[in-house]
Amino acid sequence: MAEKIVSPGVFSNEIDASFLPAAIGDIGAAVVGPTVKGPALLPTVVSSYSEFQAIFGDTFKSGSTTLQYLTSHTAQEYLKHAGKLTVVRILDGTPLRANATVLTAGSTSPTGLTYGVGGLAILGTEESATYVISSSTVSSTQFIGQASPNTDSSTDDIRFFFKGTDATALATNLAAEFNATSKFSDFSAAGVGAEFQISGAAAGIGGNGLSVTSGSSTFSTAGGTDDAAVETTAFKINALNEGTVLNNAANYGTNGLLQSGSASNVRWEISTNNATKGTFTLLVRKGDDINKRKQILETWNNLSMDPNASNYVGKAVGDSYPTITANGDDPFVSWAGKYPNKSKYVYVSEIGDLPDFLDEQGDVRVVGSGDLIPAVGTGSAHGSFSGGTNGFSGFDSLGNHVTSSTLAGVVSPVGFYDGIVAGDSQGFKISSTTAADGGAAYMTALNLLKNADEYDINLILLPGIVDSLATGHTGLITKAIDVCESRGDCFFVYDSVAYSETSIANVTTKVETRDSNYAATYWPWVQISDAQTGTLRWVPPSVVLPGIYAFNDKVAAPWFAPAGLNRGGLTTVVQAARKLTHTNRDDLYESNVNPIATFPGQGVVVWGQKTIQKKASALDRVNVRRLLIKVKKFIAASSRFLLFEQNNAVTRNKFLNIANPYLEQVQAQSGLNAFKVIMDDTNNTPDIVDRNILYGQIFLQPTRTAEFIVLDFTIQPTGATFPE
Repeated sequence: MAEKIVSPGVFSNEIDASFLPAAIGDIGAAVVGPTVKGPALLPTVVSSYSEFQAIFGDTFKSGSTTLQYLTSHTAQEYLKHAGKLTVVRILDGTPLRANATVLTAGSTSPTGLTYGVGGLAILGTEESATYVISSSTVSSTQFIGQASPNTDSSTDDIRFFFKGTDATALATNLAAEFNATSKFSDFSAAGVGAEFQISGAAAGIGGNGLSVTSGSSTFSTAGGTDDAAVETTAFKINALNEGTVLNNAANYGTNGLLQSGSASNVRWEISTNNATKGTFTLLVRKGDDINKRKQILETWNNLSMDPNASNYVGKAVGDSYPTITANGDDPFVSWAGKYPNKSKYVYVSEIGDLPDFLDEQGDVRVVGSGDLIPAVGTGSAHGSFSGGTNGFSGFDSLGNHVTSSTLAGVVSPVGFYDGIVAGDSQGFKISSTTAADGGAAYMTALNLLKNADEYDINLILLPGIVDSLATGHTGLITKAIDVCESRGDCFFVYDSVAYSETSIANVTTKVETRDSNYAATYWPWVQISDAQTGTLRWVPPSVVLPGIYAFNDKVAAPWFAPAGLNRGGLTTVVQAARKLTHTNRDDLYESNVNPIATFPGQGVVVWGQKTIQKKASALDRVNVRRLLIKVKKFIAASSRFLLFEQNNAVTRNKFLNIANPYLEQVQAQSGLNAFKVIMDDTNNTPDIVDRNILYGQIFLQPTRTAEFIVLDFTIQPTGATFPE
């Protein structure tokens, strides 16, 4: 009987009697790890590798190196043969989403300070604290400067620097005085001092003119105008996913190319508006497109800021976003916002609602309301986003963990591929499973996956987490095994030792510390070709084994062994890190490590299918454990239709009509030698019925695999009679 029965549900028990002397649709895997982009800690199902790439990305650059996370490699291997994969992206701390402000049509930009005397013109805005001075005799910009923080103060002093032609001097000046992301044109000028000071008269810069001193020369200007900006927010547009990869700098180049726009982020544009109808069009574009060749991902036409309209922007685009509440060992996903999100990339917030924009005659109800709808153009900051963070200061803009000595310089990749180390994996700090780093994110992800009702999976994968590396890693391996055992319906493939550990004794010693029939491990590491970059990479076995499991299920069934020449060939592997001898394989298999063998002419092959269970029984084999997972999932799911039905012979017969035909099919497909299902008055006694329990017993005799073929070759003399 199940240990705890409180709320209604289907409860299944498993009794392993195979060790006694007398006895001598489809679901997918879940991969947990970092990705280039995508929703953080939100289990997301993808149906193909192209869909994985669209949502989670693949390659990225760290310094001058192009890399992939092992999560991507694992997804590609698995989805070659499977139709569904659940992906949980890891980010640290409290990652934030990038956002942008959509200004109203009535917003104005300041005309700035304009002077026409002495051959000088000052352009820009005092309010934005940035000024550009250009000469009327030279077409290109000569000076750039920044105002003091006191807007419109009578004591304003603005320091400007001559741009010059020397790149080093320019960089030094900018780093010392100005926003390094400012954009200006190259120019040349002669006879102008390297530094000068501009001072405003007592009444303020805008009123009484400026005096410009450069070296021994003084230029005077007449008074001009100083118009302040009036900015009003129509609404905010937010990236659906977290992380700095969704940021792109506002500075733009030729044809509106964003400085850091990329295929991994997006930009936005208000392409049309109609002040008399209160409608506008929002475009979501690829982050690396240009204005002459726009790559439009989504078009939202005829939007309105009237909350009573059917085309209200919050309702049409969506204002919802997922939130993850850690809640200790019982985290959960909830959604903030009022309207379901319909965009794949963004959601809207802080909408300046304009209720009943039009009156009964279709005219604007309040004069001037047309100025409150979004302005046409590429949006503030040219349609860029900012504010996305990875939640931990020790990460660069792509989420790669770097040491303090490299934070200010060129980032070198840490903890990737064969360089995975204790306390760090794939650039993510996992020094603790409770600290605010990647370890805590992994723990939250695994706790989410404990919910078998919400996440239908049969395999858990943690590529990049290695048991022998201890700090951070070992605790996550333990947690994943606990999750599989707690669910009772999924299996865990993990890596026991790091690439640098080449001793078989190290492998066997480490694996022998664990005991579970819900997990299996393989060795040694293997080399694959990165399909995206063409580079050869050393990866742990858990990256390629999911592909073997998926292929096994596609051409046979889960109760067949995912091993051997028929179903265990690692066709994408270039070579194994070590070519094992027969004695090596014996030593590994005796300690429940599944060898990855190399055979001349036949390539690299999975040559074992043991779980890490120490006790000899049917469940010390992968195919038997996966048989139980498959059978239990099917019968439990089918039996849900019987909940709250009458507890009588009719309902029991309905159950038998579900279970028996399915098990007969499994038997016909070589999964079972024999089975028996009992659900009648013999095990549903009055006491059981009075407790509102429908009780059944299912007896299974799994088909064993032929892992050892023993042949006797007997040489007989001439004339001998062969035995019958």
